[in-house]
Amino acid sequence: MMSGPSFRRFAGTTAGLVLIAALVGACAGSPSPVPAGASPAPSAAEASVNVNPSSAPSVQSNNPPLIGIFVTSLGQVLEVGNGRVLYVHAGDSATASTCLDACATAWPPLVIAAGAKIVAPPGATGAFGSITRPDGSVQVTYRGKPLYFFQNDANPGDTTGQGISGFTVATL
Repeated sequence: MMSGPSFRRFAGTTAGLVLIAALVGACAGSPSPVPAGASPAPSAAEASVNVNPSSAPSVQSNNPPLIGIFVTSLGQVLEVGNGRVLYVHAGDSATASTCLDACATAWPPLVIAAGAKIVAPPGATGAFGSITRPDGSVQVTYRGKPLYFFQNDANPGDTTGQGISGFTVATL
């Protein structure tokens, strides 16, 4: 049996390890903080936009898309929840998209369910709205311009569509 200084050192070390284990266990189920300027990952209930690069993004429910702000080498740009950057097209107007058919395959529009409301992310300086596309889908607009993804953007923050065919990233 240990006694004296050796026992106190052992007891102190054991108590410290138990405390650390308890703290780690308590934190394991807690969400981690999101760095300033980063968009939090959407929960399953919040994930309303399918951003699979191989298919046109679309709303899965009446929840609004999780539009956020992503900092890139081009500045602060709009993105959808997981870092998929949004674009605008120079030829579009506040009431119509000129990107249809093959264009909409390469540049899928950000569409929402009819009646869904868009919530502007903190820091957005323009107004969000929507237009009805010729196929009847409802496309999200920012500052009067319809919003698109670029099919070749594979990673969060990619802006590989910048300057192609009149498309530019949707900046703040």
